[in-house]
Amino acid sequence: MQKFRVLAMLEARALSGSAKAVLEFAKEASRGYHCAPRIDLSILTFDRGQGESYLTKVIRDLAIPFDVIFERGRFDTKVISQLRAAVENRHADVIWSNSVKSHFLVRWAGLNRSRRWVAFHHGYTTTDSKMRVYNQLDRWSLQKADRVLTSSGAFVEELVRKNVQPNHIHVQHMPIRPFAPVSEKQKSELRHRLGCDDQTRILLCVGRLSYEKGHVDLLRAFPKIRALMDDSRLQLVLVGEGPERRRIEELCRRLNLSDVVTLAGQQHEIDSYYAIADIFLLPSLSEGCPNVLLEAMAAGVPVVATAVGGVPEVATSGRDAILVKKHDQAGLACAAVELLKNRALRDRLVLCAREIVSRKTPEAYFRSIATVFSQACADDN
Repeated sequence: MQKFRVLAMLEARALSGSAKAVLEFAKEASRGYHCAPRIDLSILTFDRGQGESYLTKVIRDLAIPFDVIFERGRFDTKVISQLRAAVENRHADVIWSNSVKSHFLVRWAGLNRSRRWVAFHHGYTTTDSKMRVYNQLDRWSLQKADRVLTSSGAFVEELVRKNVQPNHIHVQHMPIRPFAPVSEKQKSELRHRLGCDDQTRILLCVGRLSYEKGHVDLLRAFPKIRALMDDSRLQLVLVGEGPERRRIEELCRRLNLSDVVTLAGQQHEIDSYYAIADIFLLPSLSEGCPNVLLEAMAAGVPVVATAVGGVPEVATSGRDAILVKKHDQAGLACAAVELLKNRALRDRLVLCAREIVSRKTPEAYFRSIATVFSQACADDN
C-alpha cells in the first residue's frame, strides 16, 4: 500500500470552497480506505498578525497537523525560508497548492525540484492590482507542476494556453456531504435577526462580494422580480464579504432596495440560511465548480444560476436547476419568478438535484485526488 505525506497550502482565513474541500479530504484520509493510498495530511496557512482565524480553529478542532507562515504582505520574501522549513519539517512527499499565490511561492522557492507538486486551479478573482499580478504569474508557475487539478472542464483550454501539459491536467469537481437538518427554532431565530416574518420569501445568494460573482446583475434584476411577484413580501439575502460591498450598498440605495436587501456579511455557519431560503440565486460571471451550488442542492433549495464555467457540468437546465446566460438580468428575474410561483417545478428540480450531490461524495473526492498524488509520485520512477 502506497503512503504519502502531503502538505496542503491554504490562504483563506474563513471556510472558502477550496478550504472546505481540503478539510473533507483530510477527514476521508483519516479513515484509511482499503485499496487506496495512505495519506498523512498536514496543512499550511498564512497569517499577517490578525491572530487565529476561523479556519485554523476548525483545523485545530479536527486535530489536523498544521503550520502557520507569518508574512508582512503579499510579496514578503521572508515567507520563502519559512515555507522551506515547513516542507522539510513535515517531510512532505507532495505539496498541494490551492491558489495562485501558493502556486507562485512553490515555484519561486524551488520546491518543485525536490518534491512532487500538485496544484489545484480554482479560477481567478480580480480584486486588485496585486491579485492580477499573481494571476499573470500562473503562466510561469503552473507549467512546472507535476499535476494540475482544476474544478471545471471549462478551465482546461485556459491551462493549456499557460503551457500546462494536457496529460497533466485532471478535472475534479468539489465534494459535498448530506445537508444536516436545521431546527425550527434555529430557522425562526435567523428570520428574526434578518427582520423577516414567516410570510416573507427569502431569495438567497452566497459568495464572495467580488465582481465575478455578478451581484450587480442580481440587484438590477431584483426590482423586476418584485414587480412580477405582485404583493408578495420578498427579501434578498447576500451572504459573503469582499471588495464589492461598498458598490453593492450604493446600488441598493440608488435602486431603493436597502430595506429589502440584507448584506449578512461573512458567515461561518450557513446551514440555517439555506434552510430558510425559498430559492438560491447564483448570478456569477465566471465559476469553476461552485461549492455553494452543491450546498444549495444538498440543502434542497431550488437553484437559478448562470451557465458559466463548470456550472453546466454540474447542473442541467430544466432538470435540476434553471440556467440563464450571464448578464441576462431579465432572464434571471423571469427564472426566479417562475420558481417562486411554481411549487411543482421547485419540487422536481430539488428531487433531481439530490441525485447529483449523492454522486459527489467526499470519499469519491478523496480517492480521485489520492490517485492523482500517486500518479505524480510515480513520475519519479
